[in-house]
Amino acid sequence: MKSARERMDIISAYRDVGSYRGAAAICATTPKTVRRVIERHDAGGVVPQRKPRSRNYESVAELVAGRVEKTKGRISAKRLLPDARAAGYEGSARNFRRLVAQAKADWRRDHHRGRRPAVWSPGEHLVIDWGVIAGLHVFCAVLAWSRVRFVRFAVDERAETTLNMLAECFETIGGVPKVVLADRMGCLKAAVVADLVVPTPDYVRFASHYRFRPDFCHGNDPESKGIVENLVGYAKADLIIGCDLVDLDTGDTGGPGRPDLAAANAAAQQWCAEVNAVTHSEIAAIPAERLAEHELDVLGCR
Repeated sequence: MKSARERMDIISAYRDVGSYRGAAAICATTPKTVRRVIERHDAGGVVPQRKPRSRNYESVAELVAGRVEKTKGRISAKRLLPDARAAGYEGSARNFRRLVAQAKADWRRDHHRGRRPAVWSPGEHLVIDWGVIAGLHVFCAVLAWSRVRFVRFAVDERAETTLNMLAECFETIGGVPKVVLADRMGCLKAAVVADLVVPTPDYVRFASHYRFRPDFCHGNDPESKGIVENLVGYAKADLIIGCDLVDLDTGDTGGPGRPDLAAANAAAQQWCAEVNAVTHSEIAAIPAERLAEHELDVLGCR
């Protein structure tokens, strides 16, 4: 930013020589700077408004917006480019991709489903999910209100294994929540009707026995179970890798120097006891104390 004295020197030099280049040589600056100073001076000290430049894709902008609207933001620029060429677009494919990306962003901004932070109630939700790393399957569950975490290991993710894990989880936390929210697990899902998951008969009988309502996440909506997705990633990084439960190079979970499944679950129990006894960063409370003092009384009987 030039000072007032420097600007006056540039203006004087320009009046003397009559050219941007000559004034720039006298004032030890660039011709572009001289031009900006003179234009601003001629405009009465106000920065002149830059004239908007036309884009070579403006003629097909409405076409792109219409196709994006029709396909709900799913059409690709590659698929749409031939239609734009036929409509008279002569620019580059790269520039056209910018137009399509902007049109998609505008459409998603106006058509998002909307989301509010979840408000959990004591004893209401248990959120479950599976993860796997180097052949070792990890079952994760979180009591949504108290943030008490449950982690165990298995060799597969079959329905029988999942139900056994749930039963052990209820036994460990000392009660049964009103709702168990799961991903659309193939082992618990019998069918999908109108985007609603129908649980398997075995899962229905299990839920009836423990008196909870089985619920499933929306399709393609990982945010609805982010609370347990975070736990899966945490368990993988801090428990499985941090405690050296698997060999990431060979995928070995047993053999010399490697713990077996019983040893891995013993490590998981100790890890859960540790993480449930420290202050949770989001709720600013200790999960184990929250469970014992408030939530345990409102959980159902095992």
